[in-house]
Amino acid sequence: MADQLQQTTPGTPGSMTPLVTGIIDDLQELIKQNLTLFKVEVREDFKKTKEAVASLGVGIGLAVVGALHLTLMLVFLLWWAFDSAARSGPGLPLWVCFAIVGGLFSGVGAALYFKGKKKLDSFNPLPDETADALKENVQWIKNRI
Repeated sequence: MADQLQQTTPGTPGSMTPLVTGIIDDLQELIKQNLTLFKVEVREDFKKTKEAVASLGVGIGLAVVGALHLTLMLVFLLWWAFDSAARSGPGLPLWVCFAIVGGLFSGVGAALYFKGKKKLDSFNPLPDETADALKENVQWIKNRI
């Protein structure tokens, strides 16, 4: 009974142990909860990213097929237009029509590629809020020890 009285009396050396132990237990629980939240957020982001990539892949595949057909159509349209306009003189060779349309698509494609790359470089895949909270907890622990 005297031991219990000594541990609960303020100002005695034994009264700090349960307090420190409680603080450490609470910190450990807080860090576990933050890590769990971080894992859940990463899983959700990964799931959303996977769905977006699948949709993007199918969309890109279909767009490429469509673009190839439209490109061929533009080449032959250009060849037909210059061939019928220049019936009295030499028309535009077919390879020049392919070069014109291919160069146009390559230039636009390169511009879009670099725009997308710049946007992707600014993207941060990690959840900022959870990472910041975890950093704050670690800093708080360092300051207390």
